[in-house]
Amino acid sequence: MAKYRVEHDRPNCIGCGACAAVCDKFWAMSDEDGKSLLKGAKKEGSLEVLEIDEEDFECMKEAADSCPVNVIHIINKEKDEKVI
Repeated sequence: MAKYRVEHDRPNCIGCGACAAVCDKFWAMSDEDGKSLLKGAKKEGSLEVLEIDEEDFECMKEAADSCPVNVIHIINKEKDEKVI
């Protein structure tokens, strides 16, 4: 079972590309609107959601930390708490 839930508030993304630059395993830039895309994510309302394991946490945390508008959130599912 995945340990973390990643939520991307895509409507508020400004398309700076920082997430894709530091963690291209999970992030890409859309050719359509220039905003970032969370690869393999499911849509939940306006959010893109992806569950990841511990091995992918550092890459995803770097992406979240690099986002200037804080639209990438990581939740520890075991503790039910927001990491970033």
